[in-house]
Amino acid sequence: MEKRTDSHKWVERIIVIILFIGLGLLITTVFSPWRPILPEQYGTPGRIYDYLGRIGLIVTLAIALVLIKRMRNPENYSQLMLGFLIMAGAVTLDWICAHYLIYYLHTEETAPIGWAMKKLNECFVIVGAVILFTRLSGQTFGSIYIQKGNIKQGLLIGSILFIAAAAGSVPMANLMFNAKDLALARIQPWIPWILIYVLANAAMEEILFRGLFLRKLQPFLGKFFSNFLIAFVFTFLHGTVNYAADQFIFAVIVFPLALLWGYLMQKTEGVWGSILFHAGMDIPIMLGIFSNL
Repeated sequence: MEKRTDSHKWVERIIVIILFIGLGLLITTVFSPWRPILPEQYGTPGRIYDYLGRIGLIVTLAIALVLIKRMRNPENYSQLMLGFLIMAGAVTLDWICAHYLIYYLHTEETAPIGWAMKKLNECFVIVGAVILFTRLSGQTFGSIYIQKGNIKQGLLIGSILFIAAAAGSVPMANLMFNAKDLALARIQPWIPWILIYVLANAAMEEILFRGLFLRKLQPFLGKFFSNFLIAFVFTFLHGTVNYAADQFIFAVIVFPLALLWGYLMQKTEGVWGSILFHAGMDIPIMLGIFSNL
């Protein structure tokens, strides 16, 4: 009986891993809010297919959630499916609202302020949707790590790592992100927009990936392997970026960083330290991008 139980657990874990990778990549690559595949490949008809696909995916996930809730002992599975439903809804709203703030403020995406405003808009939409849908589903903010937790420890560690990353951002931007002419006089006007961008991006990604799924995967995989799986998918999604000098080296660096962000979130029981650490590591990326505008 014990061997069957162990065998059942391993089958369950494998199914959860495949489900997470499959649905996670479907939502964040095929129906990505950043670079959706269908519009890029098929133009205007692709945009129509994209919207129909998003609607179909959200409806399918909602039906799956209802069916799962009718199962015996559905709690863990329903929480995981709820996470996918929330993610799909959030990225779809972001895709619809992506350019609103830029249009309203009459800014250009080719300027640092345009980059910052677009990311701020994206953060408001995605984080707002995750929080709203989480509450509407009856879950607490703590289920997505938006809670006080050990806030002193989180802010202290996050701040130290943010400052350390910022201090080394210029040489890192030159080495890893093809930065050009990073003189202090040139960087100073960018500082407000860089800070807005990196904090908004870090908050969005930490809540959308780790905050939304760390607790939901834990009953199946435990703390370490939940963090590992999310870090793996997160790194894969960053494997095709066009701002890194070497995509392979960039991925090799991103994976342990993603593990550390997840560990910090689990350790401090809050998202705050992870956001600050993540934001600091994004500074050299933005220096590289802004220097090439």
